Amino acid sequence: MPDTASTTSGTAQIGVTGLAVMGRNLARNFARHGFRVAVHNRATSKAEALVEEFGDEGDFTLARSLEDLVAALERPRRIVVMVKAGEGTDAVVDELVPLLDEGDIVADAGNAHFADTRRRHAALAQKGIRFAGVGVSGGEVGALEGPSIMPGCDGDTYAELGPFLEVVSAHVDDEPCCTLVGPDGAGHFVKMVHNGIEYSDMQLIAETYDLLRGVLGQEPAEAAETFRAWNGTELESYLVEIAAEVLSHTDGDTGRPFVDVVRDAAEQKGTGRWTVQTALDLGVPVTGIAEATMARAVSGDTQRRAAVREALDVAEEPPGADLAVEDLRAALYAAKVVSYAQGLDMVREGSTEHHWDVDPADLARIWRDGCIIRARLLGDITEAVEDHPDAPSLLATPTFAAAVADRLPGLRRVVGAAVASGVPVPVFSSVLAYVDALRAERLPAALVQGLRDYFGAHTYGRVDREGTFHTLWSQDRSEVETG
Repeated sequence: MPDTASTTSGTAQIGVTGLAVMGRNLARNFARHGFRVAVHNRATSKAEALVEEFGDEGDFTLARSLEDLVAALERPRRIVVMVKAGEGTDAVVDELVPLLDEGDIVADAGNAHFADTRRRHAALAQKGIRFAGVGVSGGEVGALEGPSIMPGCDGDTYAELGPFLEVVSAHVDDEPCCTLVGPDGAGHFVKMVHNGIEYSDMQLIAETYDLLRGVLGQEPAEAAETFRAWNGTELESYLVEIAAEVLSHTDGDTGRPFVDVVRDAAEQKGTGRWTVQTALDLGVPVTGIAEATMARAVSGDTQRRAAVREALDVAEEPPGADLAVEDLRAALYAAKVVSYAQGLDMVREGSTEHHWDVDPADLARIWRDGCIIRARLLGDITEAVEDHPDAPSLLATPTFAAAVADRLPGLRRVVGAAVASGVPVPVFSSVLAYVDALRAERLPAALVQGLRDYFGAHTYGRVDREGTFHTLWSQDRSEVETG
């Protein structure tokens, strides 16, 4: 096996440390595009296996230690870290920093929390080392064949690192699905929101399947054909495409539909939860993402589910009437639009809060290919956001206001049929409630304010004059102005 670290010192253009599936495939992607790549893994056998198996794909340098990795790279050094987020990333960065020189670049391409990225960016800047938080979406295939890449870093850092990332990213109409999102933690913030949209999208597809089967009587193979047909319409997307593949798959051991032999307990790695927690901090309603995250938590709570199922002995409801496959198609499209709208709203608020100046149109553009949430409608989203940059919501742009309005009756029928049939549709329901809340001229929040003022003197505003007021509820109920 070639060990070229000593003979090609200082010539590799980019280094990758952390060679699990994503790191290995990203390193191969760099090499396939003609870059000289130094590869390292704490367990050296993984680096050796990569060079042995894929060495003919490009110019690899095997580094048996971080010292070898640093020595193998030209300056300024560019090192991509692909290890477990949190303490694992901190450990690698802490070990790397003493080996680096001023101006070198460390790029964390894992699923880091954006607050950790901001901390690392600030800490390394004090040492003159440039840090980038790079969101990468596309799974193992995307990492190899072209992912969507969301870098967050300073402009001078992107000038050195960006050309490498843009080349290996997915491309649409010769445009890279990679752009400088903003400084410090902006890239990982956007990737977090991307994953939140992904949670919502997957749950919507699952709820649609549940209705196709539980209400309309489609078995998995037939539901697969429904999704496959939809993928030739405005619903065309990676997740709809692979939903058809999963539903059509038959278990080799039992001959049963694959979805019938898989435990109905969905796992999560935390990015959906981070999205919801951060949205609460920002005061942004991401109801679809929140319900999708909670749905995974409910699915995994199998002991409680079993206990309640046994205790609540309720007669089975007949399937809901008045539901058609076309209603589900309309509802799924409308709900997907709302998921993207809520995600972009959150990006805008996060960008304002942290002074990042993120352009939502850039995100829609780089999500068009390579990433898990890629979809045909992202082209329309890009145009809508570019044409109406001051619109407070994607749902307020003419294109999507009309699209959702046309499909709202179908969405309403879907939720009604689900309720009548006892089929849980938390994301569809929350999307409908969200749209209805935005459309309402008056919401019952006036009563909420009255209750808060009654028990806690929290004050309220009035519709007929400026100021802040409190009613003396325990006295004569007269009103006093408080500000």
